[in-house]
Formats: sequence, C-alpha cells, structure tokens
Amino acid sequence: MEPVSDVVADGQRPTAVARARRRWQAMTRPVWAWLHRHETILWWLHSLWALAFGAGVMWLGSKNFEYLRLAVLHVVFIWATSFVLPLVMSSPRVTARWRTRIALVVNYLNKNFYQQLLFFVLPIYAMSTTWDSPNVLYLLVLGTCAVLSTLDIIYDRHVAVQRPLTAGFFAVTLFAGVAAALPLLKGIPPETAVRAAGVAAAVGIVSLFLTERRVDWQRSWFVAGAMLLVLAWVVEYGRVLVPPTPLRLTTAIFGVQFDRNTLVMQQPVATVGDAQGRPLYVLTSIYAPNGLHDRVRHVWYVDDTHVWSSRWYNVDGGREDGYRVWTGLGTLQLGPRSHVRVDVETEGGQLIGRARLRPS
Repeated sequence: MEPVSDVVADGQRPTAVARARRRWQAMTRPVWAWLHRHETILWWLHSLWALAFGAGVMWLGSKNFEYLRLAVLHVVFIWATSFVLPLVMSSPRVTARWRTRIALVVNYLNKNFYQQLLFFVLPIYAMSTTWDSPNVLYLLVLGTCAVLSTLDIIYDRHVAVQRPLTAGFFAVTLFAGVAAALPLLKGIPPETAVRAAGVAAAVGIVSLFLTERRVDWQRSWFVAGAMLLVLAWVVEYGRVLVPPTPLRLTTAIFGVQFDRNTLVMQQPVATVGDAQGRPLYVLTSIYAPNGLHDRVRHVWYVDDTHVWSSRWYNVDGGREDGYRVWTGLGTLQLGPRSHVRVDVETEGGQLIGRARLRPS
C-alpha cells in the first residue's frame, strides 16, 4: 500500500479523512502482513472447520428433506457466478487487484453452497445405497466431491481456474441434487428423476463451456463432448450405479409358510437348510414417500446364478410400515453351502436392496 503523504497537492496539511486513512493503514498493515505469511495454514484450518460444518449438514439432511427446496437457489447462484466470473476476469476494465478480490469472494461463496448441497444429499443417498453393490461407487464420488469442496487451496488453485473441472464439478453436484429432490419433493419416480437430472447436468456443462475464451477452444469442446457422453451413459445404462433415492428396503423375511391374505410370514427361516425340500417365500417392505409411484420386482439368485424374476408390482408411497411385496419359489434342493439372494429393483433397473438367506 502507498503511504498517505502528510502534504496534499496544494501544500496544505492533510484533511481529517486522509489522517484517519493513514492511521488505519498503519494499524492494519501488520495484520495483513501476518495473514499473508500464514495464509496457507489459515486456509487449511478453515478447511477443517468446513468439514466439521459439513458433518452437521449431513445430520440435517438425514432429518429434514425440505431443505432441498433451497438448493435451487444454491444451484442458480453457482451457475450464474461460474458463468459470469470468466467474463469479469478477462475484462480490461477490471484491475488485477479487483480480479483477485472478486475471485476470492465468488469461490468462497460457491464452495459454501457446494458443501451445503453435497453434504445434505449424502445421507439421503446413503439410506438408499445397497452396500455390497455398485451403488457404493456413486456414493464415493459424491463423498469425494463434498470433501473436495472443503479443501480451499485445492479448489481455488485447480478446480475454480480450469473450466473442465469447474463444469464437471458443477454437473456432478447438479445431477445429485436434482435426482434426489424430484422424487422427494414432487413424487417423481427415480428413473424419470435421473433422466431429468441428466438433462440439467448437460445444460450446465454446455453453458459453462460457452464462457471458454482460450485459443484451444476445440480441445475444450472435445472435453465437453466426452463429459456429455459419460453423462448419457450414466443416465441410460449406468442407472444401476445411482441409488434410487428415496426408495429403500426396510425389512426382508424368508420363510416356508406364508399367509397371502394377511401378508404375514408364518414360519420364517434363517438358513437355507431350514428351507430344504420346501417352498421358499420372501416378504420385503419398501419405504417410499407419500405421492411416489413406481414399479418394482424381485429377482431371485441361487449361488449368484439368476433363476427367476417376478412380474412388476406397483408401489404406492406413504405407508408407515412400507409397501410390502412377496414372491416365492418352488421346492428347493440345495447344497449345505448354497445361498439364496433376492434383489429388489425398480423398473428402471436401479437396485433398492438385497435380501440374503445365508447357508446352513
């Protein structure tokens, strides 16, 4: 900073404003120097605080889904600032000092909104995740993005300054938010929500790449096209990776005697040996929020080999004890180490949960 002179241009003594400014600069100069020397350490401490704050947001996400309505404002702000910031940074009217300040403020706000949205949807997806299935990969991607949004130094120096990373990060966040919000708030089936989320993410990718002004714009659009192809694959063929939030399997009971009128398993079994030589049934309870309608089925496996798939059953959400679906196989002749698995999946191919009957 330039020190304020004691003498102004016309030879008069400095005004009260100038003297106050000089005193303020003298007082704050050591503070700014200390902050500059310890900048890296302070940002890492802030990252730890942000991670702790994210844990609190995860707790909120597991208790109240209504917060997702505010996520629309977060997404709009992130998109608008990410779209406009490169234009501002390349404007000759903005000085280098103000470019640094503007980028710092915008990145800080974007990181906070990313953190709130990603940490909020994490427990929502976790509740619908089947932990011994590919669902876990999707959850790991979201968790990695959530943690990355708390790492100020990495985000500011890499994600925020590279348009492919900015667009990819925004697309993942937008996809996760839309795919979780539509079934919970509007009762839209998970398959339709995933497709809508894919369209929203594609629009986000294209719009952010429109602000790319580098010479190698061909390479940038090649990267954008590759990202869109991956997104299209996830939407149409990789839906099995996406947990069908908010659908989830709450209970599953195997048995050899089932009352079809009362939907009660009268003789449950715990092992394959208990069902040897007898018909085997499974009764599953599926949680679905009020207003959500979808179709599900049971897919039976014996020793990881597919043996039968049931017809599709309509699921209507809102029941306190969940929507119950039952199916059964004929008489089983299995070895002592055989095991039985029943996958509960949506019509769109997303896995709601798995029921297992362990070997004898």
